[in-house]
Amino acid sequence: MLKVSGAAAVGAAAGAVSVSGTAVAAGAFAHPGLLHTRTDLARMAAKVKAGAAPYTAGFARLTANRHAQSGWQARPQAVVYRGSGTPENYSILYNDIHAAYQNALRHHVTGESAYADTAVAVLNAWSATLTAVNGSADRFLAAGLYGYQFANAAELVRDHGDFELARFQEMLSKIFGAVSDDFLVRHNNAVVSNYWTNWDLANMACVLATGVFCDDRAQVARAVDYFKHGAGLGAIKNAIPVVDDDVDADEGGLGEWLEAGRDQGHALLGVGLMGTFCEMAWNQGIDLYGYDDSRFLKGAQYVAKWNLGGQVPFTASTRRKGAVGGWSGSETVTAAAGVDPSMIRPIWAMIANHYTKRRGLPATYVTRIAAKAAPEGGGGDYGPNSGGYDQLGFGTLTFTRDRASGGTAAGGTTSTSSSSSPSPAASGSASASVSGSATSPVPGSGSASASASASSAPSAMGKGGGDLASTGTGDIVAWSAGAGITALAGGLLLLRRRARGGQ
Repeated sequence: MLKVSGAAAVGAAAGAVSVSGTAVAAGAFAHPGLLHTRTDLARMAAKVKAGAAPYTAGFARLTANRHAQSGWQARPQAVVYRGSGTPENYSILYNDIHAAYQNALRHHVTGESAYADTAVAVLNAWSATLTAVNGSADRFLAAGLYGYQFANAAELVRDHGDFELARFQEMLSKIFGAVSDDFLVRHNNAVVSNYWTNWDLANMACVLATGVFCDDRAQVARAVDYFKHGAGLGAIKNAIPVVDDDVDADEGGLGEWLEAGRDQGHALLGVGLMGTFCEMAWNQGIDLYGYDDSRFLKGAQYVAKWNLGGQVPFTASTRRKGAVGGWSGSETVTAAAGVDPSMIRPIWAMIANHYTKRRGLPATYVTRIAAKAAPEGGGGDYGPNSGGYDQLGFGTLTFTRDRASGGTAAGGTTSTSSSSSPSPAASGSASASVSGSATSPVPGSGSASASASASSAPSAMGKGGGDLASTGTGDIVAWSAGAGITALAGGLLLLRRRARGGQ
C-alpha cells in the first residue's frame, strides 16, 4: 500500500512543555544523555576490558585515529567561517571537536585521566575564544553539524572538575543553538523548500543537543515538534514522503528517502543525522525511532538497499526554491541517483542495533550494510575534508549491544524488555563517570538525476540571507501527490507515481 505523508496530531501530557501538541515530560534531563548514556559507557569499558568482539575492533579504530591522542593541542578561533567568499577556517573547528570527542570517549573506555584532561582543555579553549560562526549560507551547516557534535563531546566530560560548564553552555546556546533555531524558523529567508533535507536535520540535531546539554526543556520540545510537524524537508514526513508497505513487505515496507533523488552522499548524511536525532531523543525518554509506525526504519532500509545496489521505487517530484520575495525556480528529480558501492559512512551500527537489538524488528538491509561498514571509524577516517567529519562515528564500539530479551515478530513492538522503550539515561554504572582530575560541503548543484529550471537566474546574493543561492541551488520543497495537492509553506512539490517497474 502506497502512503503519502499527512499531518498527525500528538497529545500533550499534563505538566509537560508543549509546542504544537508535542509534549516533553517535566523533570530533569539525564546526563550524560545525548548519544551515549552512563550505561552505554560502562558497557563499552566492560566489553573492551573483556576482549569481546566486535568492541575490541571498534576500539582499535579509535586508538589508531590521530585525533584520539592525549597530546592533541587546540587551535581556537574567535570567528569561524564556512562558505564561499569568506576566509574559511572551519576545518580547524571540526578537527578540534573530533579530538575532544575521541579523547573523551577513549577516557571512558580506559579510565585514563589524560584523555579526559585533553578533551576538557580543547573544549575550554573554544568556549573562552569563540564569538561567532559566520560565512555564506553554509554557516547554518557549520552551526548545525558542529553544534550537535560539540554538545556530544562536552556531555562526556561535563562532570570533570576543570570543565567550564556554564561558559560552554553559554557558547553553545548563543552561538550554535541560536543560529540553528533561526534557520528552522526562517530558512535564511528562502522558501522553506529551498534547502534539502540534510540542512534541516543538521540544525534540528543542534537544537535538540543544545537543549539537552543546557537543560532547556522548551528548546527540546521545539526540536521534537519540528521532527514531527515541521514545514521543512527535515521533518520526517517530508524527508520520507512516500511509504510503500507492499515493497519488501516481509521487512515492513520501504519509505522513499527524498534526497536519494539528489545524490548518494547527501542521502547518507541525512540518514545519519536522523538516526542521531532519534538516538539523542531516545536517551531522554522520547521515542522517535518508532514514530509513525517506525517510518524512519523504512526510510533507512530504503537507503541501505539502494546503497547495496538493490532496486528501489522512486516517486518523481518537483520542488520550488528561491528567496522569499526574490528570485525563484524549480527543480525536478525523477529517479534515485546512482550509487558507488564503496561509499561508506559510519552511520549504520546505531540504526541497526536499535531496531534489531532493542526492538527485535527485522531490518535486513540495514543489518547487511552495517556489517559491511564494520568496524566503524570516525572523524578523520573517511577523508580529510568536511564530509569525513559529518558523523562522530565509532558505532561498532559505541552502539553494539546485546539483544533485548523477548524480541518481537515483524512489525511488532517489544514488551518484555525495559530496553525496548526509552527511559531517561540517569541510571548506570558509576565506573563510567568522568574523572574529577566532518559534510560534505553540500555543493549547490543537484544530482545527475535532477533537472533545474528558474524563472529568473539566481543572483549571487539572495535577499536577506545574502547568499542563499550559493548553496541553495540543489535545494527543496513542499508538495502534492498525483491524486491531489497538499500545500506546504514555501511551495509545491508534485509527486508523480510511475509504473511499479520503474526506478
